[in-house]
Amino acid sequence: MPAVQLDLRGLAATQPPSRRHVASVVDDAEEVHVLGPVPALAAVLARLWRRDRLPAVPVSWGPAEDPASTGLARSLGLGTGTERELPLVRDDHGGVLLASGRVTAFGEQRRVLGRRFGAQAYCDDARLANGPIARIDVRPDWTATDRVAVTVVTVPLRTPARATGRALQLACEPAQVVSDGVPFDREVTRWTWYADDRVRWRLRP
Repeated sequence: MPAVQLDLRGLAATQPPSRRHVASVVDDAEEVHVLGPVPALAAVLARLWRRDRLPAVPVSWGPAEDPASTGLARSLGLGTGTERELPLVRDDHGGVLLASGRVTAFGEQRRVLGRRFGAQAYCDDARLANGPIARIDVRPDWTATDRVAVTVVTVPLRTPARATGRALQLACEPAQVVSDGVPFDREVTRWTWYADDRVRWRLRP
């Protein structure tokens, strides 16, 4: 199958696309053009990785107009330069992270932002948390290769702990993970985001 277009412009910025639909469109494609928010692009890259088709299949992206999409497009330098191979941040549950991830206490999000939960968190060898925290924020560092930026907030309005490295490893009380705006479908007590130095993906401007 030649180049295909996956039009997910009707997708909300916090809504993952149907895995079955993504698979039906991209599994045999030689090139994929994605239209839609960050979760649409993330789903395509996750599927191509599962099928062991990265970086063979190039991907182009027409971002949505929500803040996360426009911010990621700017970070990627979308529409400029030539085709590039880029690093990929993955998690240990089969997903990928492109714009931002957050971990908070488990529960309804509007009610948990002020609550703390017990956690041990490491960025590579640096311990960033060993006790109650309010949240953890993680972002791929698109200015570097195979790096993530980690911020741990122990108490709101207090100076957070920050680090950059290849991976965040977390063990904690029941927590909610939100990856690129999409909540994970169950509580977690362990989570890892890591820049996989074995994997690259090809972005066409």
